[in-house]
Amino acid sequence: MTISTVPPDRNLPISSMRYDPRAQVETKADNLDLASAFRLLRRRMVMIIAITVLLVAPAAITISGMKPAYQAWARLIIHQPLAKTLGEEDTSSGDMLDAKAETERLLSRSIAERVVRELRLNLRPEFNPALREPSFFEGIRTKLRGLFDPRKPAEPVRDGIDAVIPEFFRALGVWHEDKSNVIQISFTTNDPQLAAAVPNRVISIYLDERKGGVRSRLDSAEKWILQRISEQKARADIAREAARNYQESMDVVSKEDAQDERLKSLIELTGREGKIEESRVEVKAVISTLEAADNASVAVQNITLPDDITTKQRDLHAQEADLARLLELYDGNAEAVVDLRGKIQKSRADLNLATKQYLQTMRAKLAALDHEAAAVQSVLDVAHEKRARDALVQTELTRLQRIADKEQTALEKFEDQRRDLAGKAKLPAAELEVLSPASVPLGSEGRGRLFYLVSALLAAISAAVTAAFVIEMWDRSVRSFDQIAGMARTIPAGLIPRLARKENPKTIFGHVQVPMFDEAIRTVILTLKQSNGGKFPNSIVVTSAHSGEGKSLVARSLAIELAAAAVPVLLVDGDLRRGELESYFKSGLQQGLNEFLNGHADIRDIVDHHPSGIDFIPSGKFSLQRRVRSNGLAEIIEMAGAAGRIVIFDSAPVLASTDTVLLTALAERTLAVVRWGKTSRRAVEFSLQQMKSPRNSEIIVAINSVNPKQHALYNFSDSEMFSRSLMKYYNFKV
Repeated sequence: MTISTVPPDRNLPISSMRYDPRAQVETKADNLDLASAFRLLRRRMVMIIAITVLLVAPAAITISGMKPAYQAWARLIIHQPLAKTLGEEDTSSGDMLDAKAETERLLSRSIAERVVRELRLNLRPEFNPALREPSFFEGIRTKLRGLFDPRKPAEPVRDGIDAVIPEFFRALGVWHEDKSNVIQISFTTNDPQLAAAVPNRVISIYLDERKGGVRSRLDSAEKWILQRISEQKARADIAREAARNYQESMDVVSKEDAQDERLKSLIELTGREGKIEESRVEVKAVISTLEAADNASVAVQNITLPDDITTKQRDLHAQEADLARLLELYDGNAEAVVDLRGKIQKSRADLNLATKQYLQTMRAKLAALDHEAAAVQSVLDVAHEKRARDALVQTELTRLQRIADKEQTALEKFEDQRRDLAGKAKLPAAELEVLSPASVPLGSEGRGRLFYLVSALLAAISAAVTAAFVIEMWDRSVRSFDQIAGMARTIPAGLIPRLARKENPKTIFGHVQVPMFDEAIRTVILTLKQSNGGKFPNSIVVTSAHSGEGKSLVARSLAIELAAAAVPVLLVDGDLRRGELESYFKSGLQQGLNEFLNGHADIRDIVDHHPSGIDFIPSGKFSLQRRVRSNGLAEIIEMAGAAGRIVIFDSAPVLASTDTVLLTALAERTLAVVRWGKTSRRAVEFSLQQMKSPRNSEIIVAINSVNPKQHALYNFSDSEMFSRSLMKYYNFKV
């Protein structure tokens, strides 16, 4: 391999033209437009196709096994009976039944069992799982379940209907329309005749069961009513018998005339008692007046007396008036005066005698009145006592009669209920109006297999595209210098394309030329020279953040290109733990850098002069001993500089070894290799921080293993390096 673009003298100045991605246009990586989306789909096309195939394959298998489904439906309204009773007072208006309740009745298990048995749905594989052949997915699911559950699942019963009922309910649809009492019944199946037969059969069975249910409830209610009537009759008879026996035992007068007669007699006795009391008061007043007065003539003036006493009193008064006139004319000793006085004394004596007799008569009358009053009071007491007893007896009798009437009223109500039940038994349980019966459907339901297949394909493509966008959003790997342009102290060195397996054999010195790869290595060399003031740096450290990013490939490729340009090169395998350059150079040296740093070998013993013109120092055997020559790497750099050689160190990953950090501080230039689509931006940034030192003011970064086809599909500014025209220029298959 030769290179003609690099002059033999590495110290000669070169043109000011150089590759500097930092001078590119503003990044477009974060701008999303139709072109970016189209590029994303193109670069993720393989993944999108794979996901689409994985999703569509099971859907296609399922859709291919689909059978045409037919659906028939019936619409109906269920009313209450137009007449609820057969009596003259029936005022029912045929109100609607509760649509929700009737919907639940239509979905009852008893109706489902009758439909299954009468239409023999248990003999159809569509409804009986035991008659179906297990599908591919069901077989896989059974095997997976067997891995976790060693118990063998029970075999379904082929003639049973327990497994058929759930399938029947899945195919049956019963619902009522909102804001109306219309009930719809639908059935979906592979048989159009069966699809129409099931809703109609459900309606007829519903009417039968509704009638049977009402008849059963009426029979139970009638039996209960008859038992209650019998019990109520016994209670009513007992109540009437108790009232009658009480009336007879207590001699209660129930006729109103007798009651009025007793009341009238009581009133008369009360009036008689009042009159006796008035007479007693009068007699007592007369007696008191007569007993209190000393002179009978004075006493008789204040009370009412019999006529004879009144006459005597009047005669006495006349005589006393005549005496007063005589005394005015005559002397008190006159004969007429004396005679008249004698008459007056006799009249007064007669008046006193008559008054005393009248007083005795009054006393006798008072005694008679007291006796009569006592007799009347005794009779009144007896009458009042009897009346009070009659009132209590009548109250108790009324209570007993009210109880008897209440029991009789309850008995009459039970009789009315029995007659009402007998009338309802003659009426229909419900009146059903079928708006549209189920008819045989002319076409199948759904869109057909092609529609579902296309829908599944579109859904799979959408899911795959969504997955592609999600993966793209989660991608944090470095794919362009646009993504690390914001990191300080970095100099872009170019994009190194990926080598095919046939282009990267173990013996790299005889492989065919790869123009794009060779040009990229030359660009890295040019950047190293330009960043060092126009001359090659004396020492270069090639490292990476992680292993497997291609730093060894870049290091040996740099050495080969410099050697081909007649530039003396010393390539040092600085990865003391996992150095692999010996497998390419096959120096045959038994000692290497490890032995030199531990003091077990001299510098002359570890340098191999390869026929390609490259001096090579292998890593040697891995050793954990303390290194005697702590400045051995500096000695190698000084020795190479004195000999006019450029030292290239293929070091260990910077995040895995502190030797690399020390080596970057000694070397004149550091080349960080980043693997395209693998190394994360965070790893790059952290590795740059680890290599930070006063000498490494700027670190050169090269992106390795770039996929040209994929990179050209991104919206990065450096994607133009792998455009279609340039790929044709390099004779790259696009």
